[in-house]
Amino acid sequence: MKKKRVKLKKKNFSLFIIIIILFTLGCIWIFNKEGVTTKFFETPSTGYIASTNNKVMLMKLETASEEEKLVDGKELVRGTTIKYLNKDKKTIDEKEYICVKLDDGEYYILSTNVVDKKEDVVQESEMYVRTSFNLLKDLDGNIDTLLKKGDKVEIIGYENLDADGKVDIYKVKSEDNEGYFYGDYLVLTNEEALSNYDADGIYKIHESRSDKYGGGSAATLDYFPVLKPTFENNKMPDEVYALYINGSKGIKSSIDNYIEYAKTTKINAFVVDIKDDQVPAYKSKIYETYSPTNFKYAYNSVEDYEYAISRLKEEGFYVIGRITTFKDDYYAIDNPDNVIKKSDGSLLKHNGSYWPTAFSRDVWKFNVDLAKEAINLFHFDEIQFDYCRFPDRLNTYEKAGTIDYNNKYKETKAEAIQKFLMYATREIHKLNVYVSVDVFGESTWGYVTAYGQYWPAMSNIVDAISAMPYTDHFERVESYWKNPYQTMLNWGKTASIRQQETPTPAIPRTWITAYDTPYWNPTVTYDGKMLEQEIQGLYDAGLKGGYMTWNSGSNLAKYKTQASAFSKIYISKT
Repeated sequence: MKKKRVKLKKKNFSLFIIIIILFTLGCIWIFNKEGVTTKFFETPSTGYIASTNNKVMLMKLETASEEEKLVDGKELVRGTTIKYLNKDKKTIDEKEYICVKLDDGEYYILSTNVVDKKEDVVQESEMYVRTSFNLLKDLDGNIDTLLKKGDKVEIIGYENLDADGKVDIYKVKSEDNEGYFYGDYLVLTNEEALSNYDADGIYKIHESRSDKYGGGSAATLDYFPVLKPTFENNKMPDEVYALYINGSKGIKSSIDNYIEYAKTTKINAFVVDIKDDQVPAYKSKIYETYSPTNFKYAYNSVEDYEYAISRLKEEGFYVIGRITTFKDDYYAIDNPDNVIKKSDGSLLKHNGSYWPTAFSRDVWKFNVDLAKEAINLFHFDEIQFDYCRFPDRLNTYEKAGTIDYNNKYKETKAEAIQKFLMYATREIHKLNVYVSVDVFGESTWGYVTAYGQYWPAMSNIVDAISAMPYTDHFERVESYWKNPYQTMLNWGKTASIRQQETPTPAIPRTWITAYDTPYWNPTVTYDGKMLEQEIQGLYDAGLKGGYMTWNSGSNLAKYKTQASAFSKIYISKT
């Protein structure tokens, strides 16, 4: 049986079309009312929030007395991805705004703060140098000319926009030089660049400390807060209890003996030499490039040294690699142009060694490249820079004008030391590794030392600061080395004061006397009880970051006589 085909009458068909049109228009009206879309069938565009600042305020639209007004809504970081409609714009106070639909409602943003490409979200065109620092030639840390406080730079690019919309490093142009400059050291106005951090508070303290001894004035150093990182896969112990091991020959054969002993105590870390003056620990490829003499006299093969460090890591110890920085006889022999000289052109020999000058950026690069190599090869948790200073007791040469520091940028000694730490810390932090620095005990006395160490300025930059207040380094008065508790307590109180003079101080972790002292009579044996007194004095002074044992020979038999000090938990008694 055939089915009849039903024909839709023209009249009914027209009615059907009208119903469809009305239904569609109704849906559009509903969608408009709910703010889902603002134009018929328009597809939202994807854009990015852009600004000269790391955050942008999105505005809320208010209607009062038939007048539209924008008020603060919520902040979003630049670089945030947004959806918007190109033609859904409003002009208020002669400024054009785009409507952005977020999960919690509609917001408006200036159209100039929306870009189509992620690389365009940073809108700074020029900035000013807040903190004097060197331009970097590239992202590998090669160093170019010095840019000074107040200098203007043209912004031509950027690297690494963080989760807060902050630029880590800008690509800049300064006169005829192009390179990279850290975002922390740049600001938008010249006035801000020339200002000092906390001018009426912290800065005022340092401003009063002029150049008394030849190291420079505290007023020219940088005290802006520095974020201290915590690396997810590299946890620094809250308190470090460390034995020192030098880098001389035989580290592979002896390392298990140190480990076996340490595990009977509360020791949780080791300081191991990467490079000591005239004792390069392993045959580094960096030496082949910068200092063949260091390579020639290196004590251990890479394989033997790697075994020792890997064993420490396997057993769960926090491992600190020590580098003597500006005292290096072998580097000086290979690089005489980067060494402190007498005025007649001959190299200055002081305390048995030649001294690469801390004013030389080539010396900076050598030591930082050595640190990077050691991190990549052996996975150190922390790099410690020792001899981060100029030679001491050079007053006679300086007064006579018979010394040449090769001071290319006419910096003070303290400026050079702080800038080196700024450079080294930033480069090493890229590898998720901490940085510490060793300083003389004198650096806590409240002035810039003659050799360029100034505690507050150095503590502000690094992650840990390690003073060396050895009891035989004070005046040759018997009471100092026979009473280590009182000596450390008195000294530690001055260090605690210095820590309060910087906005972001480093963890104070102190070297303690772990050798019999002094070398003149009367000799005092430093056994466990004497070390306990030292450490307790530090804790009672408020220095609770831990301790490291200084015994230049890293004599295990001596460490064993001091076991009681390494097995104790120290709690401040004050």
